[in-house]
Amino acid sequence: MSRETASAEDKITAMSSQGRRTFFVTSVTHERRPIFASERLASLFLEVVQRNRELNHFLLHEIVLMPDHFHLLITPAPNISLEKVMQLIKGGYSFRQKKEMRSKLAVWQRGFKEHRIKDSGDYAVHRSYIRNNPVRTGLAASPDKYPYCSAHTAIKIDAAPPGLKPKS
Repeated sequence: MSRETASAEDKITAMSSQGRRTFFVTSVTHERRPIFASERLASLFLEVVQRNRELNHFLLHEIVLMPDHFHLLITPAPNISLEKVMQLIKGGYSFRQKKEMRSKLAVWQRGFKEHRIKDSGDYAVHRSYIRNNPVRTGLAASPDKYPYCSAHTAIKIDAAPPGLKPKS
């Protein structure tokens, strides 16, 4: 069995076709500080993302956590806006980091960049970008060797969203 959750397909199928919207999202740390070079801080971030995934706030298709930013391929639940999802992730992480690490430093730059996935080809391009980001930057020899990437077997992800139109 793959590490993609068996119920992910059911969760996606349950979403109305109008409710399905998948995004490539990027967010950067405050002043591009490499806070996620710390294993402890990187693990905490991944915990926050996985917890919100388990609460069905979104489906997580791909993720990479770089030292000073992250990229996601994500499908928010039909009743949750992308902005709310990002608040849950970024705000949830900031809250826990400040509480657990007793830090008062700003964590994130304001906002995030988003790109709505148009079709299966667009999805494939962004999936490849996420998986190869650590290799391009010299952090790993291959995507599966980087512990903060969905190519690594320790990170639970959901199946690709069904119903993406084939690339025209």
